[in-house]
Amino acid sequence: MITVHGFSPSGNCHKLRLLLEQLGERYDWVEVDSSQGQTRTPEFLALNPNGKVPVVEFSDGRTLSESNAILYYLADGSDFLPADLWQRAQALSWMNFEQYSHEPCIAVARFIAGWTPLDSPRRAELPKLRERGHQALAVMERHLQTHQWFTGDRYGIADIALHAYTDVAEHGGIALSPYPAIRAWLARVRATPGFIALPEPGPQAARLIAQTL
Repeated sequence: MITVHGFSPSGNCHKLRLLLEQLGERYDWVEVDSSQGQTRTPEFLALNPNGKVPVVEFSDGRTLSESNAILYYLADGSDFLPADLWQRAQALSWMNFEQYSHEPCIAVARFIAGWTPLDSPRRAELPKLRERGHQALAVMERHLQTHQWFTGDRYGIADIALHAYTDVAEHGGIALSPYPAIRAWLARVRATPGFIALPEPGPQAARLIAQTL
């Protein structure tokens, strides 16, 4: 049994929930609202001095942070992580792409649209974030024109990592209509056994998103 400390609307946290559900693993979920400063308390900082979710806490007291590192750890020995070294390296390459080229624009655009006030100066960042988001999606689209998945020959943790924020890119004003291969891949991910979707934003976030688009 493990405990996941996470914020349900966060794609980075949802990655872990999706993998654990699809692995059929038992876990406890502790909700930590990072938008309300709950990751900056002394208790949480004792788990992760970096003050970010998700964090996985094991029964022996060990903790592990950073969503993709946790995915890699949990998936080891399962069909969600290729045994072949080359395919495993390709999966890790796409997971690094997600963290450095995809998440910093697509996830941040979604956060600004749904979790900052309409008069926030951060909203000036949206046009550039959307431009960079489309650049990342174009890279994914090219890959998916000749491949079914991002984790080698089958669905796995690189797909889980990329799916989380791609599926809600439109919350940040990044349209998916220009990307037929991505939309087909999203449908394939949703059809995998045990799939669960990222929860819809709460009423306040939904209103802000609607007013932003």
